[in-house]
Amino acid sequence: MRSAFLFALFCYNLSMIISYFGKQFFKVQYGDTVVAFNPISKDSKTGKSSRFGADIVLQSANHPDYNGLEMVSHGEREPFKITGPGDYEIGGLFVKGISDPSMRDGKAYINTIYTLSIDNIAIGFLGALSNEKLSSEAREAMGDLDIVFVPLGDNGTVSSSTAYKLAVSLEPKLIIPMDFSEAELKTFLKEGGQEKTDKLDKLTIKRKDLEGKQGEIVVLAS
Repeated sequence: MRSAFLFALFCYNLSMIISYFGKQFFKVQYGDTVVAFNPISKDSKTGKSSRFGADIVLQSANHPDYNGLEMVSHGEREPFKITGPGDYEIGGLFVKGISDPSMRDGKAYINTIYTLSIDNIAIGFLGALSNEKLSSEAREAMGDLDIVFVPLGDNGTVSSSTAYKLAVSLEPKLIIPMDFSEAELKTFLKEGGQEKTDKLDKLTIKRKDLEGKQGEIVVLAS
């Protein structure tokens, strides 16, 4: 792990940049540090894979839409791979993985919900969620969250309406939908009282930018 990794985590004048590559594939960058979530595999039948280098990669479920770990190895950049529940520390970054049984395409999977904090911004990534309610144990383990990534009704995940209610119940400042069709997104936005919203190419944010926000929906373009 490069020395710049730990340095970047504590450079508070930097912004966190979130980019979206479709399905549940996200890149979160803070300085030179790159964290990838659920990269799309070349074997995915519904998503398009993309390649970049990451320091850490998180996989929620062992499914081709989410398990393309090889897609975030590039040049000398070989990521630390996290593929299931547990507590992890990588270069000063703490990641918690929380087990959550899931169904996708009629098959049972172990979905892992992830929480981590970057620049004092607490992130919750719900992954391949199919249960309409989170267990009290999962909620307690997740703690207070600033940003929640939530899937919308695709291939067995929870409905858009339920997804919104679930996300809001976690009381985040920002909600980022993922794994959605345009119809599902429209329903989700309607639930949140946002009939229409522009899709951002990327989200650039600092801790201070979250002040005064509560349950605001941010949609990223893939």
